[in-house]
Amino acid sequence: MKTYFVDSFTNQKFKGNPAAVCIAENDLDPATMQSVATEIGFSETAFLKNLSGDTYSIRFFTPKKEIPLCGHATLASSKIIFDTTDLAQITFLNSENVELKIRKSESKIVMQFPVYDTEEIQVPQPVLDTLGINEMLNARYSPKNKIILIEIKDTALLANLQPDFQALLQSYSGINGVLVTAQANDSKFDFHYRYFWPWAGTNEDPVTGGVQTFLTKYWAMKLGKNRLSAFQASARTGMMTTELLEGSVLIFGEAVTVFEGEFKR
Repeated sequence: MKTYFVDSFTNQKFKGNPAAVCIAENDLDPATMQSVATEIGFSETAFLKNLSGDTYSIRFFTPKKEIPLCGHATLASSKIIFDTTDLAQITFLNSENVELKIRKSESKIVMQFPVYDTEEIQVPQPVLDTLGINEMLNARYSPKNKIILIEIKDTALLANLQPDFQALLQSYSGINGVLVTAQANDSKFDFHYRYFWPWAGTNEDPVTGGVQTFLTKYWAMKLGKNRLSAFQASARTGMMTTELLEGSVLIFGEAVTVFEGEFKR
């Protein structure tokens, strides 16, 4: 099974978010895909199978479980298909049969994802304590993604957060992760964010595209603009541009392939 490692949302090797991309010639059972993803150990491994022409099935596995949507693994998968075929656009069908439209635009790859609403939530104090947050400006919840969004006032505070991940895991149940975000204080970006998800994947995801299904709309409404620049303040760092459309969001990113090989079955 042809396998690639790709650093997403960056134009430099060893930055951004690494994802594995596995090209399956035959159907794989979920247990096998989960074992492969656990063995590789990246926050996400994508499994692709060509259905016809420019249409592919895509499934996403963390080291712990399957999830329906992942931005950086979709970007990584797109990078590999564009580099190994003559296609200029792709349609991915995920496990929920959601269509993900992908195209090339100069040096960028443009992904069209759905948009999901958020609702009010009361964040328990133990969650804030384990994150190291003393004061928050707002909190929302994405039911579709099962992610809590917490806005704080300063990007420096965001960058310096050092969560107690074991305590965080015990502080709340039934979710996939907690996203902490802050408005940027410079002209280069509109907002910064970090994503912690010990419930479903790794402790912290280096660069997360899938959260833009609700995060872009959140900041677009607050800032009164539809095109936004985002920075993920993880140790590896990453950046992307997003654009809110009617019923969908565009995510613009770059990716770099760092490894090509075969996974023995």
